[in-house]
Formats: sequence, structure tokens, C-alpha cells
Amino acid sequence: MTTDRADRSLPLTSGDFWASDPMPDLAWARRYDPVHWDEAGQVWGVTRYDDVLEVSKHPELFSNAQGIRPDTGPTPMLIDMDNPDHAKRRKLVNRAFTPSQVRARAGRIATISDQLIDRVCERGECDFVWDLAAWLPLIVIGESLGSDEADYERLLEWSDALLSGLDGKPESVARMTEVFLEYEAYAKQVIDQRRREPTDDLMSVLVQAEVDGDRLDDAELLFDSLLILIGGDETTRHVISGGVYQLLNHGDQWEELGKDRSLLGSAVEEMLRWVSPIKNMARTATNGTVLGGKAIHPGEKLLLLYPSANRDEDHFVDPDAFDIHRQPNDHLAFGFGAHVCLGNSLARLEIVTFLDRLLTRLPDLALAVPAEPTRRAANFVSGYESMPVTFTPQSPVRSSD
Repeated sequence: MTTDRADRSLPLTSGDFWASDPMPDLAWARRYDPVHWDEAGQVWGVTRYDDVLEVSKHPELFSNAQGIRPDTGPTPMLIDMDNPDHAKRRKLVNRAFTPSQVRARAGRIATISDQLIDRVCERGECDFVWDLAAWLPLIVIGESLGSDEADYERLLEWSDALLSGLDGKPESVARMTEVFLEYEAYAKQVIDQRRREPTDDLMSVLVQAEVDGDRLDDAELLFDSLLILIGGDETTRHVISGGVYQLLNHGDQWEELGKDRSLLGSAVEEMLRWVSPIKNMARTATNGTVLGGKAIHPGEKLLLLYPSANRDEDHFVDPDAFDIHRQPNDHLAFGFGAHVCLGNSLARLEIVTFLDRLLTRLPDLALAVPAEPTRRAANFVSGYESMPVTFTPQSPVRSSD
């Protein structure tokens, strides 16, 4: 056992670190300092697959209840809870994400996909991120929350601004604060309306639900609806855009997928592993323990570095190769354990469906700029800012609801 901390310190809480290519630094850490102390961020970075899994399996030692961001405290949302409180709250939200509920949305997701493609198909070019990838998960989660279609553009703007503020820049933080207040006012109106006139959407489920006889208060409803919005929108958007970039950058795999749709499932899993849109989640040590040969003290924070775990050479064969045939592919892009992403089945369905419609309708989709797109400078959820693509103009299918 060693208690020393490496002289080299990676800036794991820096948005710029994640916006660049962090993989060489993370590979160094996995090899030489797998549980790595970030001096600036005052946090341990957990880089190896087995160690991330170990922390995830033991919430009694590594708590969520002190907040999932390393530099802030907990909020009244279910992700910042430990069991039994977490299990009670999650049971309520999970009603909208059961297997039968997700399967029932397959046709609607295909329709939305076609409608989005209809918007651009005659142009022969578009920005894949902002014309296509950003909208599918936003619309799907907006419908789940019972938002009006007229509000979707605002929801997308709010979701983007709230995560952009995590870059720490004063102007971004100021905008994030402004947007939070705007969303708070919007959500309060929706909550009040659902209390008066319940519907069958997820917001109504949350408003009407009881936990041990107590209803969720406005702050809890606000933060859980915000978690569902951002979690359902931002992460899936980045997997779609980042994954499609890899498919187009490996044109043989795009063509093979077009010819053999039975590969869609394994392709999506590889997209998830490769992109790992949630860059890290924080845990707080509740007791002294040892992880990866390092002494962890009570109260110290750890960052579970999912992109690093998903490129671990000791777990994945040739992990730096993008391969739609990869089997097995037990990645940790959705986390593991009690806090595994509750919307993972819905996200998978969205990505599979959208890929299928793209391959059918825009089969010669190509990158307009071969260089890898720029990533957002954010230390939590990050992905491509823009991705111009071209294709042969096609006629719309004029999908309707």
C-alpha cells in the first residue's frame, strides 16, 4: 500500500481538459497512477474499470449524498441521494421508464426521427448536431415531461446553457444562473397546473406521487424535472453526434451497418463506450479505506472517470479502436449499481431508431469537414459543438403524428 500522491497532477475538474483530447493523460494515469490525486480540484480521479466498478458497488463507503459534482454540495434531486431515500424517489420516476413504457414509444421515436430528417433532407447539407442530434432526445424528453411543443426551443436553450455554465467562465456562469431562474419560473407554472389538472405525463406522476405519505415539494420537483431534462437531452445528443462522427470517420463501418441492420445493437453499445458523454461523477468517502493502493480519508471526494474506465486496456481488447462488432462490451457509460441511468433503455431505443432512419434516408451521409469537431469545455457532460455534414438531397416523407 502507498499513501504518496504523484508529482504530476491532471486537471480533472477543468472543462478545458475534457474539451481537448484527455485520453493520453488518462492512459498515463491508468498505467502509473490509477487512483490519481488532482491537487487543483482536491479530488481523487478513479481511472481503471475495476476500481470504478468497486466504488459503484459500495455506496455505503462512497456516498452520493454529498453531491455528484466535486466542487458543490448536494441538491434536492434523486441523483444526490443514497438509499433508502434514493430508492423511494427513483421508484416514482421509474414509472415512465419501464420496459413496456419504453417499447410503446418506438413508433413515436421513428416518427420524430423522420420529421427531423424532413427538415433538412432537401438541402443536401446541415449541421448534424444542431439540426438533428440535439432535437431528437429533447423532443422525446419534452413529451415525457408534458411540455408544449412551443416550449421545446426554450428547453433546448436552457439545457445547453445550464451545462455550458460548468466551464467556470464568468459569462457562462452568469448565463447559467439566469437560465436556472427562468426554468424555475417555467417549472413552477407547470407544477401548479398539474396539481390542478393532472394528466398522464411524467410531471403529473411526480406532482401526484407520495413517498411514505409525503408529496414532493416544489424544490424537489424542480430539481428532479431538471435532472430528467438534462439527463435525457444532453447525454443522448452527444452519443448520437459523437458516435455518428466515428461511423463516418470509419466509412467501412457506416457502409457495413447500412447493409446489415442486425449490427445496430452492437454499434450503439460501441458508440456509448466510445463517447461516454458523462465524463465523471463524484462520490464522497464515508470512512477511511484503500483504493488502488491509495489511502482514502473520510470526507475526501472521488471522481469516477467513465471515459477512462471505458478505454481500460486491462478490460477491453484494443480499447482505442472503434469497432461496431465489439463483443462483449460491458461499458460503464450509464454507470453501475443503484445509480445506473434510469433512462438507459430509452436512450438506446432513440439511438438505434435514429441510426436506422439515417441509414435508410441519408445513406451517403458524409463529413463536410474531416477534422474532428470541437468539444464543449465542460467538466461534466461534454460533446461536439457542431458537425457539418453533406448528403444527396432527398424528398421528405412528410411524417405526421
